[in-house]
Amino acid sequence: MSLLEFGDDAARRIERVYATRDVVAQREQVLELLAPAPGEDVLDIGSGPGFLLRAIAEAVGPNGTARGLEPSPAMNALAQARCGDLAWVGIDEGSAEALPYGAAAVDAVVSTQVYEYVADVPGALVEVRRVLRPGGRVLLLDTDWDSVVWHAADRELHRRVMAAWEEHLVDPRLPRTLPGLLERAGFRVVERRLIPLFNPVHDEDTYSAGTIGTIAAFVAGRQGLTEDDVARWAADLRSRGTDYLFSLNRYCFVALAVDDPP
Repeated sequence: MSLLEFGDDAARRIERVYATRDVVAQREQVLELLAPAPGEDVLDIGSGPGFLLRAIAEAVGPNGTARGLEPSPAMNALAQARCGDLAWVGIDEGSAEALPYGAAAVDAVVSTQVYEYVADVPGALVEVRRVLRPGGRVLLLDTDWDSVVWHAADRELHRRVMAAWEEHLVDPRLPRTLPGLLERAGFRVVERRLIPLFNPVHDEDTYSAGTIGTIAAFVAGRQGLTEDDVARWAADLRSRGTDYLFSLNRYCFVALAVDDPP
């Protein structure tokens, strides 16, 4: 699904980013829109370190189920540690392209920051439609990477870094086409929400500060970027002080399964 590799160290780094204040706030909005109810069966595609999966499990309770699907064993180990005390949580290894579940198995599906990594999004959305019960709902959240605003002194170096970073994605502008893709896969879009991540200062407890290291580790050697180039880019961002500014738009769509799947 992704060119990013999540070994133990990378998974821990992502876990720290997901625990930052702005990502916690994003997760609260996702839960509000998904509205998992007691007794429901909910699938989290790309469940990562299990923060959202845990919250879903607590909402559906022991009369429901919360199932996470994730291709990274390192991520699954973190999710298991986070959710292992809840008997109604299941965590499976797999990808969005071929869901290892039967037809009409769940009431709701949620997936955050996943489908921009998927090569066959139309096929993957048909898979979501297949596993949903009649009238079931799906919530998808992805980023448009053209929306990034990041104050850097060397604008050309920053442009090259961000261009190299986009190489880890299949479609860095997926939200622009997601509503149409959902409709053609057998859904009716009922909610659209913009969720911005805004970091007006450099603070380690933010998404952008935590992501600098992830980007730096990926882009070195790409687009002609040397390790010195990447180190200079990261040091510049971290030195912005009161001039630091980062913002990024994430787009959330909620859709209902129509009566007749395609």
